[in-house]
Amino acid sequence: MMVMVNALPFLWQGLLVSLQVSAVVMIMALVFGVLLGMALTYAPWWVAWPVRGYSDIARGLPLITLIFFVYYATPAVGLNISGWWAAVSALAAFETAHVSEVARGALQSIHHGQTDAGRAIGLTFGQRMLYVVFPQALRRFLPPWINTVVDTVKGSALLSLVGIVDLMLSVQQVIGRTFRPLPLYILGALIYFVINYTLSQVSRRLEAHFAYVRE
Repeated sequence: MMVMVNALPFLWQGLLVSLQVSAVVMIMALVFGVLLGMALTYAPWWVAWPVRGYSDIARGLPLITLIFFVYYATPAVGLNISGWWAAVSALAAFETAHVSEVARGALQSIHHGQTDAGRAIGLTFGQRMLYVVFPQALRRFLPPWINTVVDTVKGSALLSLVGIVDLMLSVQQVIGRTFRPLPLYILGALIYFVINYTLSQVSRRLEAHFAYVRE
């Protein structure tokens, strides 16, 4: 127990890096994922097909493969970005593909009669999305989106493989000094569990808050 307590100050900085990476990736994936989901649903075929290809490829690759590919491919094409941004970009590309499918499913679940009615009263496409489709799709979007957020937090542990000192690498560094792997891995697992359990609770509260939209 004392090993776990004494390790907490050393793990704090790594935890902050993991949370920072997860927050940046979550915001990027949400913005671009919703836009791509709209493209899959409403865009003409010459826009939707490339988006579909990107989504299928990114979701079909293991995350660790995508991280190593971006990490080593960017210098090969002359892009000098830090390892941190290379890893974040790979994780964001992976999660964006998943969010795009979540957004597509939520948008397509809204009956086309809703948008037809909005068009009939003179609403523009943006107004139909903002006032008609999005409020109804939100409650269907939230649960699977929270799952992608949880996956983002867990996926951030792979950043340690490219030298990013996140929570997992911090745990390994402390293990290298104390030679007590079991309690420290348990501590790391508990920290990840607390973060993800908190996200799950937030998800339930959001679902309850937006449950006013009735079928």
